[in-house]
Amino acid sequence: MTAYDDGNIFAKILRGEIPSHRVYEDDDTVAFMDVMPQSPGHLLVLPKAPSRNLLDADPAVLAKLLPVVQKLARAAKTAFEADGVFIAQFNEAPAGQTVFHLHVHVIPRYDGIALAPHSGTMEKPDVLAEQAAKLKAALAAG
Repeated sequence: MTAYDDGNIFAKILRGEIPSHRVYEDDDTVAFMDVMPQSPGHLLVLPKAPSRNLLDADPAVLAKLLPVVQKLARAAKTAFEADGVFIAQFNEAPAGQTVFHLHVHVIPRYDGIALAPHSGTMEKPDVLAEQAAKLKAALAAG
């Protein structure tokens, strides 16, 4: 099994070395806006504990992660008036994983509207900040 690389971009975000638009944080998890969103409100949920992906994660970490994913999916559906929420998680490069720190995509979806490609084009920071504020408000409202 390949060792965890603590130089990956998400590890740097967790350490505060790279800025992010954080939406949620507790003792075990962090959620922030995806800088290359496939839909408005696209966010990422990560455990703070290091693991490359689901395949090498401690089951106790996974047990704490999934309830947070659910909480944020509900908030995203409400905040962005979405018809549904797509949850995605990739394991290793052949499966589409590009950042090797376990993370879950939470993506609001709308009837009849395709997801934008994960093209490498970064969203404007003010748009991400506005979307993060909407998600935080939905979380606060319960």
